[in-house]
Amino acid sequence: MHAPDYQGSHIGRSVLSLRRDQAPSASAAVSHSMEPHQRDASTLELELEVFQRQVADRFLELSSASADDLLSLAWVQKLLDAFLCCQEEFRVILFNNRANVARSPAAERLLAEFYERSVKALDVCNAIRDGIEQIRQWQKLLEIVICALGNRRSLGEGQFRRAKKALIDLAIAMLDEKDSSTTIGHRNRSFGRNNASRDHRSIGHFRSLSWSVSRSWSAAKQIQAIGNNLNAPRGNEIAATNGLAVPIFTMGMVLLFVMWALVAAIPCQDRGLQVHFSIPRQFVWAAPIITLHDRIIEESKKRERKNACGLMREIYQIEKYSRVMSEMVDSVNFPLMEEKESEVRQRVQELGQVFEVVNEGLDPLERQVREVFRRIVRSRTEGGSCSST
Repeated sequence: MHAPDYQGSHIGRSVLSLRRDQAPSASAAVSHSMEPHQRDASTLELELEVFQRQVADRFLELSSASADDLLSLAWVQKLLDAFLCCQEEFRVILFNNRANVARSPAAERLLAEFYERSVKALDVCNAIRDGIEQIRQWQKLLEIVICALGNRRSLGEGQFRRAKKALIDLAIAMLDEKDSSTTIGHRNRSFGRNNASRDHRSIGHFRSLSWSVSRSWSAAKQIQAIGNNLNAPRGNEIAATNGLAVPIFTMGMVLLFVMWALVAAIPCQDRGLQVHFSIPRQFVWAAPIITLHDRIIEESKKRERKNACGLMREIYQIEKYSRVMSEMVDSVNFPLMEEKESEVRQRVQELGQVFEVVNEGLDPLERQVREVFRRIVRSRTEGGSCSST
């Protein structure tokens, strides 16, 4: 996919200027009588352009990640932070302009379409939580290996047998995930369920849509459904919505990209990365998002990543280091030579480093995914309240 040139902190010929271009000219007297309204319009336009720049800055920072940092657990956390910030700023824009939305059927229609996309994203959040739980199971097996072979006493056959069994279980679990044969998503609950009893009015009606992902659920198809008919607003739509069509489209693309990147990074049922991102170059955030898309696609094409169950860097390290350790465990002879024992301990140290990163990062990552879920639900319920006023 060709990435358009990034245009820095300006929008070039602003997409928002289309609203001005299409506004009919008025006489000086009428113009004078509408000065307060014009000041409001200028304030709104500034607000919308600031939002565009903020989205661009956040994704430019994400796209500047090094090859080692891209798709790491820490990078995925930064991605979710960026989404939550964008979503909150978008929510404020809608709140400040709820009267404009209520007066514009076009804005109400575009918002309704956006909320339909966001509801589809709830299932992706559930599937990602399932993937995080799967990584936790791998983490427990890693811990068995580290405990068995990482003690300071001399290593014996019993310890190696224990480590070997855990490594075999880990290899089978990761292979099962690659084959998409796991049913973990069928038994796990969604984030909405625990909160349903506390506020059934705001969350309860999402349960039929986002209770859990069934065995027939497909992450690839869900991402495609989120992106269906997501097109940049035309000039008449921008004019008819007082410019609000632009942030609605922007947030729709942010939602699509973030959900796609999560599915790329974390084990998911029926993963797939084929999605079309069509972003006109006048959007300042287009270049960094397309750059990220292209980098992630290139990562997925690497020989060692082609059949991965997730592109997150720590998943690759778990698979790589555990495979090396498994080969070493199979080749040892007893009594263990000092040189071989030293090599085993070095490999255990590598596993231990990955274990610590995953151990420290998984819980915060899951909390972020839960927060994304809750924010989407809250945004949807607030949007329904605004449109009914």
